[in-house]
Amino acid sequence: MKIGFIGLGNMGGPMSLNLLAAGYDVAVHDVRREAAAEHERRGAVWAATPAGAGHGRDAVITMLPTPRHVETVLLGPAGLLDALAPGSVWVDMSTSVPEVADRVRARAADRGVEVLDAPVSGMAHGARTGSLQIFVGGDEATYRRVRPVFEVLGDPERIMRVGGHGAGYTVKLMINLLWFSHLVATTEVLTIGTRAGVDLAVLRAALLASPAASNFLDRDVLSVLAHGDYDDSFAMALACKDLGLAVDLAGAVGVPAELSALVEQVYRRARAAYGDLAGEMSPVRLWEDLTGTPLRLPVPVLQE
Repeated sequence: MKIGFIGLGNMGGPMSLNLLAAGYDVAVHDVRREAAAEHERRGAVWAATPAGAGHGRDAVITMLPTPRHVETVLLGPAGLLDALAPGSVWVDMSTSVPEVADRVRARAADRGVEVLDAPVSGMAHGARTGSLQIFVGGDEATYRRVRPVFEVLGDPERIMRVGGHGAGYTVKLMINLLWFSHLVATTEVLTIGTRAGVDLAVLRAALLASPAASNFLDRDVLSVLAHGDYDDSFAMALACKDLGLAVDLAGAVGVPAELSALVEQVYRRARAAYGDLAGEMSPVRLWEDLTGTPLRLPVPVLQE
């Protein structure tokens, strides 16, 4: 299978390198030619335009920052869609929304081009190690055809077809929404408890032993508690984008989303305070700065 790959950022760069390492014939495109330097050294073909990444390819993967970027790459000047041959597959692994794919699919169907949405979880580490979780929306037969490619990019045990077109986008947005909500709620609880005089390590241990335990409290928050790392591998600008898409989706399907909207505003406040490129866990820093309460565990506690 010949593959095109568009978007060589923190996620797409290592993902496409994994495809090359697995022996796939890969053509790559990005707005920054320098992003493809390592790919070309490893045998990738450089495509100067999105269309160039699609010519002669059996499948083309896009991994882009926003729905607007996806639509521009597919439908803009020298766009990908016009270059895709009948029987080929467009796989969008971006965190996006069904509306963009719907517009593309309406035009792709006339050309005999199949479409899958397949966003991922696992951050840059998962992209590098090929251990991403992948949520696929689309036709079952098309999914089965592309599954060997997914197995290079992700953990085979955590690759799921979650429904028809758009279901992958929805599942990914809901995962991000719940994770960001966990972060805000956990930060409030830890800050309140420690300000009230409970040792942070004791408070966390008590929470983990209770019905309020969560994977976030057990693992994810440790990057801050242990190292003061707010995870700048995923920027606040993208976190706010995803939260906005999730809240918009709630409105589109007629679901009140007061808590989600508040979480979005907390994130936007942290973005205003620390900038677009600040790490996705910067709301923790916001509470630390507002209250003068750094949330850090001593190293001996972490080694027990």
